[in-house]
Amino acid sequence: MPGSTKTMGAFTVGGLVAVTAYTVALGSNGWLWFGWVVLGLITVAMVASRSA
Repeated sequence: MPGSTKTMGAFTVGGLVAVTAYTVALGSNGWLWFGWVVLGLITVAMVASRSA
């Protein structure tokens, strides 16, 4: 896995942790979850493009 894909994966996992912590502490925010899903989809697309 190239460095940029690893970095994106780390941001995705870190984002999940941050959004989950925010949800636990302050309640759910749909926009944060939407943003995390978009980030996750971009990460999956990067991994798929590297594999092809």
